[in-house]
Amino acid sequence: MASTDLPRFSLRSGADLIAAVPYLLGFHPADSVVVVGLRGPRVTFVARADLAGLTGSAAAARHLAVVVAQQRTDRATVLGYGPASRVTPAVDAVRQALAEVGVGVLDALRVTDGRYWSYLCQEPGCCPSDGTAYDSGTSQVAAAAVLAGQVALPDRAALVAQVASVEGDERARLRRATRRAGRRFADLVARTPGADRSGGQSGRRSGRRSGGQSGRRPGGRSVRAAGSIAIRAAQRRYRRGERLDDDEVAWLSWLLTDQTVRDLAWARTDGRATDITLWADLFRRAEPELIAAPGSLLAFAAWRAGEGALAAVALERVLAPHPDYSLALLVDDLLRRGVPPTRLAGWPAIALPGVVRPRRGGRGTR
Repeated sequence: MASTDLPRFSLRSGADLIAAVPYLLGFHPADSVVVVGLRGPRVTFVARADLAGLTGSAAAARHLAVVVAQQRTDRATVLGYGPASRVTPAVDAVRQALAEVGVGVLDALRVTDGRYWSYLCQEPGCCPSDGTAYDSGTSQVAAAAVLAGQVALPDRAALVAQVASVEGDERARLRRATRRAGRRFADLVARTPGADRSGGQSGRRSGRRSGGQSGRRPGGRSVRAAGSIAIRAAQRRYRRGERLDDDEVAWLSWLLTDQTVRDLAWARTDGRATDITLWADLFRRAEPELIAAPGSLLAFAAWRAGEGALAAVALERVLAPHPDYSLALLVDDLLRRGVPPTRLAGWPAIALPGVVRPRRGGRGTR
């Protein structure tokens, strides 16, 4: 996970940094290595990796270091969360990798059971051998973060739960609504002058199989027009603090199986909070076979907002059943390479190198 749009905190000690990390990430890390990158006195970038992924893997440590080095970062602090037997080799590997790519390490800390230890400080007066106790719950940094509206979930599992599918009676209602919307979508395709009549049913099947990744456009202009209307209406609704009903969720989910409709939504998606709320709601409520587009749009919006952890968990859920959905793969690549959201300032008028910019009503990446 990487983030570049960070809240501002005044950090004067290791305890302050430890208190800030959950708000920089969005959740309290465990069994993790976190690299906090700085340029001058300001935190500019945060990246997290699982301890398990770094254990015995020089390549994983180097990848993390390379991502950090690509940011506006000249120094970093490394924090390892977990028992010493697992944290120490992982932190050592990351420290070495950062040195190899030219990023200076200000400090390296192990955080375990309410205490922290510095791997670099040898002064007993400030770094006792039994560690230094901290209490993030009483930290002024945590209080300032809460006052600023920042949220730190208990753990990564809580973040995953925020994008999990709704279940129970609501899922049963949505399943019925999706069947109705599927028939409506097929009828719209069938009524389109000059449309491939077999394509409507084929497109319907491909949507269920791969979230519309086939790239077929069986509905042509009628589907694009309906998609444009539905997307604009949904965005207006969420900007007013409202949400879509079950039938509207099902209808938009089906429309997004058309590539050009998906690209219309992509072109209108940035990092504003209402876009994140919209696509997260659609992602949770869409039927599993139709989650690829809303989940990818959520990941893109979260990345644009600097919420890399949210983008990552959304992509995990999309790519499990839809491993070839290329918009998800594109955003996943942006995250893995640590591409800063500022590279897309002015979206959608500009595009990243090698990325086809979505055009309103035209072709984009599939």
